[in-house]
Amino acid sequence: MKGSNSSSTDSASGSGTPRRRSDTTRTAILDAARERFAADGYEKATIRAIAKDAAIDPSMVMRYYGNKEGLFAATVSVDLKLPDLSALPREDTGRALVTHFLAMWERNEVLTALLRVGVTNEAGAERMQGIFRDQLLPLARTACPDPEQAPTRAALVATQLLGLALTRYVLRLPPTVTLPREELVAWLSPTIQRYLTAPHP
Repeated sequence: MKGSNSSSTDSASGSGTPRRRSDTTRTAILDAARERFAADGYEKATIRAIAKDAAIDPSMVMRYYGNKEGLFAATVSVDLKLPDLSALPREDTGRALVTHFLAMWERNEVLTALLRVGVTNEAGAERMQGIFRDQLLPLARTACPDPEQAPTRAALVATQLLGLALTRYVLRLPPTVTLPREELVAWLSPTIQRYLTAPHP
């Protein structure tokens, strides 16, 4: 009976197989991290506080995610809510995308934090790559004249959008920070339009 009770206790406590324990630990860390990043922001959240919330040792967080940057990248899920360009006249796609992107970036601090992490951390870079690959590439396919060119065109669009975000929201270069949104749209839209719809050079 004692042995049976011990086995039941192990099962109920979630010890199970090493893989199951690992998955449970990862889930606990990510749940705690999401809440802590949301409450404190990226800069103030600490590995120690996240580990305490997850009821584990801080070394376990480091074991699974390496550092705070890697943990943050693993917790982030971003929907860019890109517009349906197929519903617009082709000549308006560049302006619509730039206008949406600026509005999205300026009301979503997670994007800025993720970009900041992405330029210094491999996990953050992979997460940012995935967001743009999964969300921007389908949009490029609907707008460009040759679907086979969509990956190249999406990548070119990303160079402009991410370059603007890096200089305006992370590096905060004075000219890009002080330009009104309407002026930024006017400058950038023709370039994005060309990347999306112009004939292959």
